[in-house]
Amino acid sequence: MRAVGFPDITPELKAKMPALRGRLLANQSLAELTWFRVGGPAQVLFTPADEDDLAYFLAHLAVDIPVYVVGVGSNLIVRDGGIAGVVIRLAPRAFGDASADGDVVTAGAAALDKRVAEVAAGANIGGLEFFFGIPGTIGGALRMNAGANGGETKDVLIEATGVSRDGKKHTFSNAEMKFVYRNSGVDPSVIFTSARFRGLIRDAEAIRARMAEVQAHRETAQPIREKTGGSTFKNPPGNSAWKLIDAAGCRGLRVGGAQVSEMHCNFLINTGDATGHDIETLGETVRERVKANSGIELHWEIKRIGVP
Repeated sequence: MRAVGFPDITPELKAKMPALRGRLLANQSLAELTWFRVGGPAQVLFTPADEDDLAYFLAHLAVDIPVYVVGVGSNLIVRDGGIAGVVIRLAPRAFGDASADGDVVTAGAAALDKRVAEVAAGANIGGLEFFFGIPGTIGGALRMNAGANGGETKDVLIEATGVSRDGKKHTFSNAEMKFVYRNSGVDPSVIFTSARFRGLIRDAEAIRARMAEVQAHRETAQPIREKTGGSTFKNPPGNSAWKLIDAAGCRGLRVGGAQVSEMHCNFLINTGDATGHDIETLGETVRERVKANSGIELHWEIKRIGVP
């Protein structure tokens, strides 16, 4: 079942926010904004012009209207019924810059993790190569303490900036981010807008060689050419999610148009005609089988939002 549409509240929002400069769209499809290419519409999709515009919007938005944030949708399932409320997407044009100064890289929340690694490498800054293997944006990396190939966001972050639900701007130190494995302890309603990272000045060839290793690992071990959503489940302490999934006999398992990847079974893929329901049901089926087989409960790493 796909949503037929939500009530259009954009005229009301525009009337309350005469100084708004960003773009408001009603009942905008989100499927094309996610790597899985599934999901219903957003009641409102808002693309702010800049950080001040985002702060203005949030300060004037009624507190009872839900707010969600999406980046490039690489680690996200949007459910088929769509999302009631406002979905905010930070556009690369306004939030995608990345630059280096000394051993510090500054990046907007919409900057691709891969681009941040490239900017660091161009300035002979090492330590950020792991970002080259993460198919998301800096905003998502901050929220989820994204990591790969032995590195995590918490290892290199100096500070992050963001806007809270009341429209106020904040700066968070590394310690204030309260990083844990694949998560941050910052209020979930905060929308990150930029970050500063510190690496180490290193030999350019060594940095490029490490980035090549990261890319080679992705291409040989992960189904990066498929409609997928990255790692589906967090690794349990002392274990690997993919090994537990494989041991439970789930490699290649299908529900509708969704399938557990044959290449890496902690990845789910849309084989062509999957719905959000197919993908989420497949994930829950995998969790049930792993629990029955090993006694270990897997926890979703992919975010799932919207109405079933």
